[in-house]
Amino acid sequence: MRPIRSILVPVANYSARSLPVVNKAAQLATAFRARLELFHDLANPIAIEALESPGYTLKTLKANTREPAIEGLERLAAPLRARGLRVTIAAAWDYPPYEAILRRAVAIGADLIVAPRRDRHRLPALLGYTDWELLRLSPIPVLLVKTAAPYRRPTVLAAIDPTHAHAKPSGLDQRILDYGAQVGRALRGALHVVHAYMPQPLPPTLTFDTKRREGLLAEAEREARQTFNHALVKRAIPSLRRHLVRGEPVAVIPATARKTHSAIVVIGAVSRSALKRLFIGNTAESVMDELRCDLLVVKPAKFVRQGRRARRGPQFVSIAPQL
Repeated sequence: MRPIRSILVPVANYSARSLPVVNKAAQLATAFRARLELFHDLANPIAIEALESPGYTLKTLKANTREPAIEGLERLAAPLRARGLRVTIAAAWDYPPYEAILRRAVAIGADLIVAPRRDRHRLPALLGYTDWELLRLSPIPVLLVKTAAPYRRPTVLAAIDPTHAHAKPSGLDQRILDYGAQVGRALRGALHVVHAYMPQPLPPTLTFDTKRREGLLAEAEREARQTFNHALVKRAIPSLRRHLVRGEPVAVIPATARKTHSAIVVIGAVSRSALKRLFIGNTAESVMDELRCDLLVVKPAKFVRQGRRARRGPQFVSIAPQL
């Protein structure tokens, strides 16, 4: 895996004096000795009618919108540079925001995107929230910041699926572990690992056969533990930091994160079409709203970047009433 040497931070509210997403990205940049870029996407559409006003041109409208963004980003960058960080800023006309962020990340060779997330999501598979689409489309790891508290020797919880029961590629678990270990070391924290397993459904004839049922469940746990430990055979992770829990990942991962007081959960994701997600769901996306901590989402090594590669520029709309 690539070391983290370049971090992109999308900034929507450049007027804020301080932003948790910027502060945490700065922590990571310090820990990794990485460069940091603060990026604002100028995605608000331009009214065609405004171009008809005397003295207004597309060039002046674009400049009048871009200049405040650059000034706001400079205010955020200045204290970081004073701490010795290498910080660049950028504002570009592009849309939709999640595609603009990905295009900028690829353009600067970012190794990590650190982005804020919405408080809650409704109909996420249909509405195309920026953070949701970043999880789905980005080939670059995405850290979604949910909490304001800075990292202090954090617990990093890596969620793996060595049985590949949820259609994850075989190499994804090792990438999850690699990124979890890298972030944990950089922040001087501790790496924990969780695996949620589900035994095969028991036949109805065993409903009242308690001894037989418990024997089958114990056998399923032994097999799951063997698979879990095999996935960690090359990892120096103490047994107390290995969490094998029976249950669905959507319930087990947030519960284990709370139990271990994790500051970051690392999870893998594969892209699915909106319609398929509607019926099948995605573990990373389903877990996102349930977690109380930050979420680092990693894609398979051969994940193919999707979406338009060229910047779109400004978006134009007409505000004139339709006859």
